[in-house]
Amino acid sequence: MDILDYAFMQRALIAAALVGITAPAIGTYLVQRRQALMGDGLGHVAMTGVALGFVLQTSPVWMATLVAVVGAVGMELIRARGRTSGDVALAMLFYGGLAGGVMIINLGGGQTASLLGSMFGSITTVAAEDVTAMAVLAAFVLVVAIGLRRQLFAVCQDEEFARVTGLPVRALNLLIAVTAAVTVTVAMRIVGLLLVSAMLVIPVAAAQRLTRSFAATLGLAMAISVTVSLTGTAATYYINVPSGATIVLLAIGVFMVMTALSAPLARRRARAALAAEEVCTRDDVKV
Repeated sequence: MDILDYAFMQRALIAAALVGITAPAIGTYLVQRRQALMGDGLGHVAMTGVALGFVLQTSPVWMATLVAVVGAVGMELIRARGRTSGDVALAMLFYGGLAGGVMIINLGGGQTASLLGSMFGSITTVAAEDVTAMAVLAAFVLVVAIGLRRQLFAVCQDEEFARVTGLPVRALNLLIAVTAAVTVTVAMRIVGLLLVSAMLVIPVAAAQRLTRSFAATLGLAMAISVTVSLTGTAATYYINVPSGATIVLLAIGVFMVMTALSAPLARRRARAALAAEEVCTRDDVKV
């Protein structure tokens, strides 16, 4: 039986492609800012939004987006003002978001089992309206991450220099946080809120093993992410394994392969650089 004969698999594969494109698009900036675990914090706080969606009988995706955005803005404002450390802000998001989600769904008469699909990913939970919401949110992420790539890269590289050049650093930092929150909710149906941070970070880290420029890293990270997302989703159908765990393990496998390939590549680059330096030295001597 063809995998595309089933409507739920068509939706799941579309959702997986959206996750594959958007996660490294914003993850590249988070890695640059050394905020690799930000996705974890946002994933936990989005749990409260999912629970509210179930209890209020509204779209869990849109409710999770709203709550995650509020949490991201709050965390960024706390970090920027220096009233407490970024680590403390992340810890509050970790535990408060998860506990809030469990408490809300229980007070609303539901069971925590209702959250499992969003926590760890499940292809059967992807509804048609979810795909529409994910497509809209993914478009927003790509417009921000690619359309403002020069400004966002400058802020992530050196905030003080970006401020001196006249860039609105605080607004751009908030935009990165909001975009990360949106990306988390895009990925929750396929990867799961507890594993989404892996897709923000691992494809980028894998790409960095072989690439040397920001554009090349972004492009390769997207290619890796789309490949493992689609492969993991298809594997879920054929061998009945959890989609989120499968995708993350595939991404880790790619990272290990890229790491193995990076060592000989680095030696080759070093030899080329040494040869070029020797040529320059000989030319200087001749002159």
